[in-house]
Amino acid sequence: MSEDLDPQTRLQVLLEEAKHLHPRVVDLRRRIHEDPELGLETPATRTKILDDLADLDLGIALHAKTSGIVATLRGGRPGKRLLLRGDMDALPIPEETDLPFRSRHADRMHACGHDAHVAMLAGAARLLCARRDELAGEIVFMFQPGEESYGGAEIMLAEGMPTVDAAFAMHVAPQIPTGMVGTKPGAIMASFDDFEIEVRGRGGHASMPHDCIDPIPIACEIVQALQSFVTRQIPATDPGVLTIAQFHAGTTNNVIADRVALSGTMRALSDKTRASMIEGVPRIAEGIARTHNAEARVEISGGYPVLVNDLDFESFARGVAGELLGEHTIIALPTAIMGTEDFSYVLGRAPGVMLLLGVRPPGMENPAPCHSSQMMLDEEAMVLGTALHASVATRFLAG
Repeated sequence: MSEDLDPQTRLQVLLEEAKHLHPRVVDLRRRIHEDPELGLETPATRTKILDDLADLDLGIALHAKTSGIVATLRGGRPGKRLLLRGDMDALPIPEETDLPFRSRHADRMHACGHDAHVAMLAGAARLLCARRDELAGEIVFMFQPGEESYGGAEIMLAEGMPTVDAAFAMHVAPQIPTGMVGTKPGAIMASFDDFEIEVRGRGGHASMPHDCIDPIPIACEIVQALQSFVTRQIPATDPGVLTIAQFHAGTTNNVIADRVALSGTMRALSDKTRASMIEGVPRIAEGIARTHNAEARVEISGGYPVLVNDLDFESFARGVAGELLGEHTIIALPTAIMGTEDFSYVLGRAPGVMLLLGVRPPGMENPAPCHSSQMMLDEEAMVLGTALHASVATRFLAG
């Protein structure tokens, strides 16, 4: 019985069992990969997950507002409750790999590893169900759609999720070699907020700009001012990133346009910087437009909060990963990542951590990053991810 083993040996037993389970985990990942779904409604993915979990003694709750699944494992004794999360949705991009299980849909791809996240979480559920009698407490498996800009985590939480004592998740990292885990206490991923700016002037003939209010140079001035705002009013020690990603104006070369449309995104690593940017963008755009007798309309679409790893739980999870894989495998990330993750909503409810699981294929010097149409991962790394989910859970419930 594994309860008779010392803690270190128990982790190695989990790793060995994850190796035996690996073909099943890979099969689920590949079936999800070739049939990617977008957004909050991922019914085919939900069915594949439910089929994989069907023979396990889990309490299953299906969410109504999304295709989310909450599966609960109740241990043999009372104790704490831990949430393990895996996201389900793909991206609206074509796949440009030669994988035999590449996407069967021309405009959809699992380019962020969510297929692997789901498969590893399902595998961990199987490992942990086999240890039900040894567990003191409960494990909540959160299979969540809509991570890619839909805020699926927030929607699932609002619809109803069990209150938990802590939460754990992993995200694949193609830049980190297989066998390694990246981690950082505190802020590890940025917030994001999108914005749109419409500059309204007065159009007319290109030969008579004095009779017009040309919105294009005004918009250009706004773009320049926003770049200066970030570099001169946002502290370098508490950074933010602002990008103008679209600039649309005009219809032909001899007409001054009536209006210009800009859009972009803001990212920050603290609530303070995020608030400064949300306040600053409309103030600057509207002020510059008024200076030129024009008008600027600014709309900001709230995105995800900063993802903050709890200091104590990060130390705990890093320790478990080091015991499972070896201390030399832990990479202390020097800086946070300016990408975003809606697991931040979960960590707003309970202390927890997101670790980065290295999945760089062996021999690949310059792997395609997440969100690339050529992104691939080393499936051997999924053994470690499956075992790490289960190891964190067993150690946490053991106190």
